[in-house]
Amino acid sequence: MLQLFLSKSSWKENADDESAEQRKALLNELESVIWSLISVEGRSESRLWLCNAVAGVRSITPCNQHELFMTLLRSKPLKRPLVGQLLRLLFQKEPQKAGHIIAKKCFLLENFFKGNQNRILQWFSNFAGTCYATHTKGAKALSQFAFVNRDICWEELEWRGKHGQSPAMVATKPHYFLDLDVERTVENFLEYVPEFWSSKEFAESLKDGDILTIDNNFFVSMFVDLMYKEDLKEVWEIIDEFLIEQSFSFLCQHLLIVLGEQDLKVFLDLLQRYVKPRLQKMDCHDSSFWLEIILSKCDGSNSLDQLLLLNAVTTQTRQLMRFIREAGSQEQKEKVKHIVFQICTPTICKDSFIPILRECFSRKSLGTIKWLGLQSWAFHYYLSEEFQHSSSWECLFVGNDISFRKSKIYPILDHDQLLEESESEQDTRSARNKRKKRQKHKKKKRRDLEFEELDRDEFADVIEDRPELHLTSGDWLLSTDGYSTTWSSVDLPEHLSKHCFFTWMKWVIEGMKR
Repeated sequence: MLQLFLSKSSWKENADDESAEQRKALLNELESVIWSLISVEGRSESRLWLCNAVAGVRSITPCNQHELFMTLLRSKPLKRPLVGQLLRLLFQKEPQKAGHIIAKKCFLLENFFKGNQNRILQWFSNFAGTCYATHTKGAKALSQFAFVNRDICWEELEWRGKHGQSPAMVATKPHYFLDLDVERTVENFLEYVPEFWSSKEFAESLKDGDILTIDNNFFVSMFVDLMYKEDLKEVWEIIDEFLIEQSFSFLCQHLLIVLGEQDLKVFLDLLQRYVKPRLQKMDCHDSSFWLEIILSKCDGSNSLDQLLLLNAVTTQTRQLMRFIREAGSQEQKEKVKHIVFQICTPTICKDSFIPILRECFSRKSLGTIKWLGLQSWAFHYYLSEEFQHSSSWECLFVGNDISFRKSKIYPILDHDQLLEESESEQDTRSARNKRKKRQKHKKKKRRDLEFEELDRDEFADVIEDRPELHLTSGDWLLSTDGYSTTWSSVDLPEHLSKHCFFTWMKWVIEGMKR
């Protein structure tokens, strides 16, 4: 019988230290095999898992996140990918704030348009026709400036056709500006009318930030120079506001992915100062909570490799299972299975995990938490492979003092449940299987109609007499979560493995309080 180590009362004072060392060796071997996969084929994916878990941390206040990211932005050497990504987010979410900065530095855009036909046409060709009320964007700035300063620049307007247009004629018929040769006119302004590029008309056209869409990269470079070469106060102010106003989750999801590994480790070390695990609200299904606990154990000496592995085996258990099955070689998959079965079957003393738990209480280090994570993940793997029948699950519940009730919900009675699928099924089925499922669902609905006049109790009796109507191997309500959720055999491995880790970590946390 598989022992899940969920009760302190089962601990023996004379637990076998030798067999505990054997279990440690197996757990370390499992770590080695998993890491060989993650570090080669799945390092980028495991980094994404970690970044997603960090994004879920809830104990970071807006002031905390501002201090955290500003520390990175102000640090040397310049983290250009981070700064560039942050500016792109700012341009996307609040272009008008960036637009006001550009308007104050509008003379810098001479180089933006010089020699670039596409940019000139995109910004200055928006003249109104007979059906439009007014010119827009650069076209509006160009026409307004030309009228106000016609004595110095009207001759620089280039018109298509046999003759040009007079100010008086264009004033009464603004759509005549459609005959303007925009490219040649702007080129003339670049060469002969420098006043335009610092004019209030041109600046006003930039304030809404629409110009950012023409070339984000140019404006990212422009703002980086304003931030780090000129140290422009106005730019840092809008960055400050943005970092406070956006959610921590949003910032992490969009910024952490561009950090190099060294910078990501710096970020995690900084984050450690701010995480405050809510010990009074522990939830075994809250992966961000466990990451907060893990980060609170870091002392700066822990490597990014350790955090990637521990996050994978504690908060991303199902994703890690899928990755091994999809990316691992046959030899690696067999090796993982062999080690897990050694850990979970009675080849070593069943009490050999007790000394490891005691060591966690005394050392309270990331290295010892790693053993708890690997042991719980081994349970997840083993249960997924070996437990296929209701009787196996119920023996496991009884043997580990987990109270249970058989669910009274029959999938054939619940049309909505027929449409629900586990994550693992969604990951593996093909488009062809989707079509088959829809066809099968239609057949089931027709079969349901035959029984629609029976009440639920009568129908339950019918199902008990006709096993072929059972659509799942069994569903249970468990004491592990206060009988609040119906668990199927598909989801039980993940739930129980997380419950084990939750229980062990709760004991460790209780030890921390003493």
